[in-house]
Amino acid sequence: MGATEAKRVVFFDGVCGLCDRAVSFLVARDKAHRLSFAPLQGETAARLLPERLRTPPLDTLVFWQDGAVAERSTAVLRIAVGLGGAWRALALLLLVPRVVRDLAYKAVARNRYAVFGKKDSCRLPTPAERAYFLP
Repeated sequence: MGATEAKRVVFFDGVCGLCDRAVSFLVARDKAHRLSFAPLQGETAARLLPERLRTPPLDTLVFWQDGAVAERSTAVLRIAVGLGGAWRALALLLLVPRVVRDLAYKAVARNRYAVFGKKDSCRLPTPAERAYFLP
């Protein structure tokens, strides 16, 4: 699937241990294969996202859906809702003001390397996952 065909792209910090775990979590639960994944440090991000989201510190997960961009807690919740099933119940959290949700998100983001580690390079997809990852 090329970037022009992708309708829903999850952009993540390719060297973040928490982001790596989140991507693995999503890949395992996206049974309909609606999501594509790309590192914020990659070519697809350079093509689709504004520079402010690709400039260090790369401290936000970004969800790109049909040209619309969501970041931080809103991105997490929209991704979860898009998984369908019981995950849709998380849509109720969108009723919480974004500023409140993002305070919690930013607290986790500030400590993610210390808690989950930092990798030397971006995540390499397994052969089975390769079709869902964009450069």
